Amino acid sequence: MKKYIITLSTIASVFSYAQEKQQLAPSKSVTETYFGKTVVDKYRNLEDLKDENTLSWMKAQAKHTESVLNAIPGKQLLIDKMVDIDSRATETIFSTQILEDETYVYQRLTPSDQVAKLYKRKGIKGKGILLFDPETYDKNSKDIYTISSYTANKIGSHLAINLSKNGGEMNEMIVMDLKTNKILADKVDKLRFGGANWLKDNKSFMYLQSITSDIHDNKAQSDLFAKIHVLGTDPATDKVVFSKGMYPELEILDEEIPFMSYDITSDKLYMIPYTVNPNLKIFIANASELMNKKIDWKLLCDRKDEVRNFFIKDNNAYFLTTLNAPNFKIIKTSSNNIDLNKAQVFIEEDKNYKIESFTYNKDGIYFTTNRNGIETNFNYINFDGSGRKEIKLPKKAATIGVVVRGVDYSDIWVVTTGWTASGEKYRYDLKKNTFKREELSTIVEYPEFENFEVEEVMVKSHDGVEVPLSLIYKKGMKKDGTNPALIYGYGAYGMSMRPAFNPSHLLWVEQGGVLAVAHVRGGGELGKGWHLAGQKSTKPNTWKDAIACTEYLIAQGFTNNTKTAIYSRSAGGIFVGRAITERPDLFAVAIPGVGSMNTLRMSSSPNGPANMAEFGNPEIEAEFHALYEMDSYHNLKKGVKYPAVLTTAGFNDPRIIVWEPAKFAAKLLEVNTSNKPTLLKVDYEAGHFGGASKLKSFEETADILAFALWQVGHPSFQPKN
Repeated sequence: MKKYIITLSTIASVFSYAQEKQQLAPSKSVTETYFGKTVVDKYRNLEDLKDENTLSWMKAQAKHTESVLNAIPGKQLLIDKMVDIDSRATETIFSTQILEDETYVYQRLTPSDQVAKLYKRKGIKGKGILLFDPETYDKNSKDIYTISSYTANKIGSHLAINLSKNGGEMNEMIVMDLKTNKILADKVDKLRFGGANWLKDNKSFMYLQSITSDIHDNKAQSDLFAKIHVLGTDPATDKVVFSKGMYPELEILDEEIPFMSYDITSDKLYMIPYTVNPNLKIFIANASELMNKKIDWKLLCDRKDEVRNFFIKDNNAYFLTTLNAPNFKIIKTSSNNIDLNKAQVFIEEDKNYKIESFTYNKDGIYFTTNRNGIETNFNYINFDGSGRKEIKLPKKAATIGVVVRGVDYSDIWVVTTGWTASGEKYRYDLKKNTFKREELSTIVEYPEFENFEVEEVMVKSHDGVEVPLSLIYKKGMKKDGTNPALIYGYGAYGMSMRPAFNPSHLLWVEQGGVLAVAHVRGGGELGKGWHLAGQKSTKPNTWKDAIACTEYLIAQGFTNNTKTAIYSRSAGGIFVGRAITERPDLFAVAIPGVGSMNTLRMSSSPNGPANMAEFGNPEIEAEFHALYEMDSYHNLKKGVKYPAVLTTAGFNDPRIIVWEPAKFAAKLLEVNTSNKPTLLKVDYEAGHFGGASKLKSFEETADILAFALWQVGHPSFQPKN
């Protein structure tokens, strides 16, 4: 479907502003024809991450950006505030797992730690014992290692620990004997997804391994092998139990990432070919077949069944689905002969509240329901459908997280949070219907955020559809149009922007700004339909909703177009990039963080094929046009006055490969005539989720806030020169 014309040119001109040090990127233009439309990709050469000219230009941009950002006087003030807030907690404990013998395994972070360490304690009040310190893992290296996940076997005798290097997601795994607290010789590398999936014998586990350790390799996540490792054996001899090539009859597509797993509760094997499509395709088999030459896989459900989650308990299977229920319903069928066509409705759809999540323990099923993405209820129902009730929480919460210890226990915790309320954790007793505050971490107070106002409004978008908008600002703030406004959103994969407490982002409000969270289409706040209304051909609604929310802020006197900043990350790069390319006059500053900026070429990146279900396939005509329309890089126009832009990228990012944001920044640097800063920050010690150390994460947030506050004219953030 494509014709190629390659032309070569080398650009070595100099840009004005304080950008006199910024050299335009080297260019090797590629011209392609898609379905009769000619597309010129002037910076296709930047996709070659082994080209010295490309690498040299990126490093020069990173160096220049660092010097500009470090010259903003208020940046250090923001870092100091984050350090102060962090120092209030004697210890922060997270990722807790409770073993059968009541041993708690958890990560612990103190104010003096840059990365979290792994501990264990006997019971909730036991004394903490250090198990593993990532900073001592490789003393001869300058690399920063962090613990990305860990899993204990059923009896709690061994713990498999996944380690990430420099914020990357190609992990290596070590195994610890929890009786002796010693690290064993067993070590597995090239883990792109997941960790140890322990088998029933407690001495072996299944894992997924990539064929390469190079996260820039397009095969890094598409060709995965499920293997079994037995403790004490050489990992090089581990048996392969699943690969795409072994099961051609399952017709796993190139863009599907095969995940094979074992569930100890149901004693079943599952194989799920993943993409970003939330509707699951699931194959099932008996665990007894694991070591057979071939496993007899049966299709449990297909994508047309619109299953989002499921579990099997005793003789029943429960499925969360949107089929004929855009706000979700739960159906139930026999696990001995699963037939979704004959399943009964277990929890019906609510037209006003969508079922957001469900989990279960020994006593029954707990589920949360949500309205507009900002009001959440906590509910219970027995496995037979009796005893359904809404459980009143100790205090009203915008967001609820539910954690269970396991299917054999009654232990359940509820974590509540909101835009200005830090998380509170409660243990719930079903029999007594009581909540007890139970925190492992230090309870921290945030008096500086107590005078903040939270306002939830509905904003009419370009087509008359009302979009939820969450506003956080200081009480008594004057609506005289002079306040800085930070518009934040996402709008992809059906993910909801749920109210969450982020002290770093609230520093924007502390500086006198308005934090505006736009719940744009493409997200999941209003159910399945809200997601589909911002996907592929309907994707323009995502940035048009962002534009409408920004216009509302101006019309209501919150701000004006010289004070507006728009920010997001990852797929939210479309939210940012297309908002400023369609309405460059509306924004003073834009910050796409590790953003998807060149969607037309996304499928040529390692994580791209799996994303075609959400954004489109360039080989399909209608979807090509959708991809081109949402492509911020291709929608940049020469001679336009664009806002100040800080584009960030992680060199170790496997999700949004570094060349996507780099190409956008390169073209923007060439075409922008506003004489405002056009910066590219490439972090060589970071992945998709930022840098590995705590201080590095503070610096990244300070860069974003300081750059935006500088460009909207905040007096405390104006460089002297």
